[in-house]
Amino acid sequence: MKKMKGNRTSSIVLHNLLIAVLAFIWLIPIVWLVCTSFSSYSGMNTSTFFPKEWSVIHYVKLFQPDTVAQFPQWFMNTFIIACVTCVISTAFVLMVAYAMSVMRFKARKPLMNFFVILNLFPGMLAMIAVYFTLKSFNLTNSYAGLIMVYSGSAGLGYLIAKGFFDTVPRALCEAARIDGCSEARIFWQIVIPMSRPIIVYTVISSFLVPWMDFVYAKMILNAGISEKYTVAIGLYKMLDKSLINSYFTMFCAGGVLVSIPISILFMIMQKFYVEGITGGAVKG
Repeated sequence: MKKMKGNRTSSIVLHNLLIAVLAFIWLIPIVWLVCTSFSSYSGMNTSTFFPKEWSVIHYVKLFQPDTVAQFPQWFMNTFIIACVTCVISTAFVLMVAYAMSVMRFKARKPLMNFFVILNLFPGMLAMIAVYFTLKSFNLTNSYAGLIMVYSGSAGLGYLIAKGFFDTVPRALCEAARIDGCSEARIFWQIVIPMSRPIIVYTVISSFLVPWMDFVYAKMILNAGISEKYTVAIGLYKMLDKSLINSYFTMFCAGGVLVSIPISILFMIMQKFYVEGITGGAVKG
């Protein structure tokens, strides 16, 4: 018995030690980015991990726009795109998930299988087709086109939300139908109020896509107008060979500021986010 307990303790210690080592490795670039953002030197300093002189001047400069760095405008552009995309994508995901979970209709299972197979293919494969489709409707270099791209296929990510909706008692829905409620009323007044965790999970996931995306934003907003950039494109431009020696530390400061809203959102919504994932994984 003592030997079994000793082996179990050793296993736990080794497991935790491995997690600690991996966490340390994972945190190294983040700590370096934060420390570099407080450096008084403008360019890239690879000679020391920690800066020799500390300063907040580059955070101040971020909010003093010039011809290259227009961080407040980029931040606002990205925030608007992310919020609009979040609302549309969340609505799509929840409605598709409800239809697949609660409603019964012909071709339901083939459709579900088709969606799962379609999700196996990376979205990058459709980049060229998406670009020329938007171009034919004059939607390139517009936020509307970018929002459509982010929101268009959001419904395909319904699987976790469907798994959560599968846990909602069917007796409630059946009782509501007997009382004459429509599917829309059941969805909005019965199912949605009981599904706060999966709503939070869907909202955060939908917000993260446009907030962190670079590839589609760079492809669609390609006119080269600085004030129309998103944060990802704007910060990337600071790493140009001709600018990196003057803007690298400002780039690091921008990266830190961009991570703050997401970090706050996760800390506030962590409980519901975890409940949404675990609840959706039960039957998903």
